[in-house]
Amino acid sequence: MRSFWDRIRHAIMFEILGLVLFIPCSVWVFHHSVTDMGVIGIFSSLAATIWNFVYNLGFDKTLLFFLGYVKKSLLIRVLHTILFEIGLTLVTLPMIAWYLNISFLDALIMDIGIVVFYLVYAFFFNIAYDFIFPIKEKETIIRTK
Repeated sequence: MRSFWDRIRHAIMFEILGLVLFIPCSVWVFHHSVTDMGVIGIFSSLAATIWNFVYNLGFDKTLLFFLGYVKKSLLIRVLHTILFEIGLTLVTLPMIAWYLNISFLDALIMDIGIVVFYLVYAFFFNIAYDFIFPIKEKETIIRTK
């Protein structure tokens, strides 16, 4: 499994690069101001950073318990990403509706767009992260039966 500090690095890198990409794209797509989308982006980033740490640790521990290893196949990566976004949406949807003073339906449509963006981004970011920062042998725990 990844170390505590590796998980911190992962979360920080993910959120900073995500904001750099998200804010200008969301201004263009949703036609809200840079300030509004910046607030939405930063709130979502903070919520996602906390959720990212907790969720990934729990997901890896679950993989380790059930499979005996934490290496993720393509199918597991897709499931991992979808479950992450569902959990995050439950937190961010009410805030988007309140802050932008829009209906929950409009916020849901916006959130679906944000989720699609982050699903694609998370998928490629995590593959790149694993390639650039592979898990070292001593960090891998093998469960014996």
